[in-house]
Amino acid sequence: MAKQDWKPGTMIYPLPAVMVSCGSTPDEYNIITISWTGTICTNPPMCYISVRPERHSYGIIKKNMEFVINITTQQIAYATDWCGVKSGRDFDKFKEMNLTPAKASVVNAPIIDQSPLCIECRVKEIIPLGSHHMFIADVVNVKADDQYIDPETGKFDLAGSGILTYVHGGYYELAQKTGHFGWSVRKDKKGKSKK
Repeated sequence: MAKQDWKPGTMIYPLPAVMVSCGSTPDEYNIITISWTGTICTNPPMCYISVRPERHSYGIIKKNMEFVINITTQQIAYATDWCGVKSGRDFDKFKEMNLTPAKASVVNAPIIDQSPLCIECRVKEIIPLGSHHMFIADVVNVKADDQYIDPETGKFDLAGSGILTYVHGGYYELAQKTGHFGWSVRKDKKGKSKK
């Protein structure tokens, strides 16, 4: 199989397409769409977002040291893209996209009510990296939409919410499930590996 050498670039895909909400008061509330985000630690639970310093939300997050990562779905795909290309300096993004700011449980930043999963974060450290600065944050609370929680098992079905991913300039909904963690080494009742 032949491969070409390309110049170094950001080619790790797919990534989540999330809307990050920030601000401590309604007149300051804003939304920024981000794909440079992820988990960095389980215990304690920590995550990060990377934001360009010239973005309007950068100053809001740096001032308040809090934000909420709102997972996006097919239903709010248009708003997800719009909030990534328009500036909060010029628009009230919640109002323009008919999104509902709701009260978070721990942080002052609002959650986006239309999101199935809202991850409340408190900034621990800001690392300047170049084009982006990384906000490393503690996860201080998670709000999950009841409609995606199985009443019998209590498990949250995020995949069933129509979650959006981002791949090299395009938005995609999750496709068919291929397996689950550990399925490649799971053994049947006779002790034989299932392959």
